[in-house]
Amino acid sequence: MENAGWIDKFIRHLEFERRLSPQTCTNYRRDLVALRAFRETSGVDTWDGMDSEHFRAFSASCYRKGLSARSIQRRLSACRTFFRYLVREKHVDNNPITDVSAPKGKKRLPGNLDVDRMAHLLNISGDGPLVDRDRAILELLYSSGLRLSELTGLNCGDVDMHDATVHVTGKGNKDRIVPVGRKALAALRLWHMTRDQLAANDEKALFVSNRGTRISTRSVQARVNHWARRQGIDVNVYPHLFRHSFATHLLESSHDLRGVQELLGHANISTTQVYTHLDFQHLAQIYDQTHPRARRKTRR
Repeated sequence: MENAGWIDKFIRHLEFERRLSPQTCTNYRRDLVALRAFRETSGVDTWDGMDSEHFRAFSASCYRKGLSARSIQRRLSACRTFFRYLVREKHVDNNPITDVSAPKGKKRLPGNLDVDRMAHLLNISGDGPLVDRDRAILELLYSSGLRLSELTGLNCGDVDMHDATVHVTGKGNKDRIVPVGRKALAALRLWHMTRDQLAANDEKALFVSNRGTRISTRSVQARVNHWARRQGIDVNVYPHLFRHSFATHLLESSHDLRGVQELLGHANISTTQVYTHLDFQHLAQIYDQTHPRARRKTRR
């Protein structure tokens, strides 16, 4: 049987050549280990012994085990990328998974908070360094539509208070400059005044924990959940919900899909287009309420 050598080589390729995040590499490894286990139970000794029918059977076996369509799509995508690498390295002659389609899952529209509930959530009271930090975190998440990892990765020098912008390093180490709103700037100024009460010496991170070091994504999730409950928000609130709300509210106001794509740092506009469905729901509601040929006649 072939050992894990090619999986290990591929993961190193992802880490050092493509510079993908540790979590992404972990996900790839998990999916490929599952593929290797399926290959071995199918009696196939080497990677070049697999054909498209093996991958269709692998997809079916994942479905029988209860994996969602989205999880199976991710697994097949990982396998496809892995075999492209094996072709490049001349370990296999072709990519047998190229024409294998994944099951289609139901499209889920991203959740979001309406403007009023978002304003209520952000209107947190209290003072002290922890409250100042949390207020700045929540305001910046909504003001600039940052991913959670982008927020926790910020250093003090990444926010330009004079230009009202933040320099963000997103997926694939791609940089972008995003505007920062007036209220987020005010919250950040207040946080800068009290940050030294928490931050360790020479700590570069913009947001720190009560131990003085860079705040973790898990801590931000916990603080977001804390304030949502404290403010009486009756839906599940998580950091990415601020990003969804940011995109939805911007699109409702501007209808500039390309602009929202740039602000979110999406490589493909198709990723941003999911928010047009939310916007269309809003427009359809307005249409039903206001168009003369759409309004229901009132009974006399």
